[in-house]
Amino acid sequence: MLENLSEKLQKSLSDMKGYGKITEENVNEATRSIRIALLEADVNYKVVKSFISSVKEKALGEEVTKSLKPGEVFTKIVKDELVSLLGEYEPLNVASKTKIMMIGLQGSGKTTTSGKLALYLRKKEAKKPLLVACDVYRPAAIDQLKQIGKQLNIEVFSKDTKDVLEISRESLEYANENGFDTIIFDTAGRLHINEELMDELSSMSELIKPTETLLIVDAMIGQDAINVIDGFNENLNITGAILTKMDGNTKGGVALSVRHLTKIPIKFIGTSEKMDGIEFFDPTRMAERLLGMGDILSIVDKVEDAYSMEDAKKAADSLKSGKFTLEDFLNHLNQIKKMGPLENILKMMPGASKMGLNNVNVDPKKLAHVEAIILSMTPKERRNPSILKASRKKRIAKGAGLTVTEVNLVLKQYEQMKEMMKKLKNGNLKLPF
Repeated sequence: MLENLSEKLQKSLSDMKGYGKITEENVNEATRSIRIALLEADVNYKVVKSFISSVKEKALGEEVTKSLKPGEVFTKIVKDELVSLLGEYEPLNVASKTKIMMIGLQGSGKTTTSGKLALYLRKKEAKKPLLVACDVYRPAAIDQLKQIGKQLNIEVFSKDTKDVLEISRESLEYANENGFDTIIFDTAGRLHINEELMDELSSMSELIKPTETLLIVDAMIGQDAINVIDGFNENLNITGAILTKMDGNTKGGVALSVRHLTKIPIKFIGTSEKMDGIEFFDPTRMAERLLGMGDILSIVDKVEDAYSMEDAKKAADSLKSGKFTLEDFLNHLNQIKKMGPLENILKMMPGASKMGLNNVNVDPKKLAHVEAIILSMTPKERRNPSILKASRKKRIAKGAGLTVTEVNLVLKQYEQMKEMMKKLKNGNLKLPF
């Protein structure tokens, strides 16, 4: 997400760190490249102008120009201004009875995002969500929501009628009678904002009195997103936005423009097509990720989601004992797979760009090969890899449908991880950042 912008911002900050002191000349040079990077990322020009002006003013202040570490001070100024631009973190209003109205143009991803949000609230907030199918115009929209509900084991309420007020009214009664504490209404969209759409959404809003009215915005539409938000906000009390397709081929600069221009907070961003591909939007984390400072907290969140208490205890026990078998190795790989694409995790590491981790591509097939090789071993071989001689390796390779060379590579990777675990146990592991 926003990788091109991130690389260019980091380049500008890196250049500034090479100077012995801050001067008007090198500040102008750094802010010029930052301005170009922001505009190329499709950040609104008014936002860019305001941002650059504020950075310049603070960078040329008396305390900064006298600083012994001007590069670090300049980086802090840019980070603080990015956070200010993105606005304060505003969590979802999760009440005892939460009603969320999902609105947006057709094709913005409302139906899929409704399912993602329901899953997120069930996992993170221990909610019991009900999805309500109110998109009665788009062909197959109700079927799509039902399929998502079935996939996630989340109930979907629907009725064979085009009266969305009747559907909404009865869904409220159904939720109350069946113990649902969160209702997510997937509403209809149009190809563009029109009076008919707004009248329907306004009437629905008056009836259900939503806790949150979330506007789903496709990040790929760029600066037009601002017009979409303003159009909806004139008729409805929007409490937040969700930017979808932030993982796609998009400049993504709209994320830096929305709050400043519309005053509407971004509450979530879509990070992948998978149903767990949604994360809450934290301005500080986003700013740090853009500037190459990493996002360790997001990695921790993913680890907590992937590892159960039992898994964590097993990992801790194996670390304490100093024993790290191929079974442990396989378990770790399976937990890593649950965290999502490995390259996305590596990009969150501090200094990822400097270490080349932002350009790493991990082939899922390679992980599948590792799994096949280890599963082709006997339990005794997994627990004691030292007995793996040539004949055993040939048998394992044949069982996995791979080569002896690939078996040897997996064993080498295992030994490297075993060594890392030993250093971690002894407190001697030095991280490259």
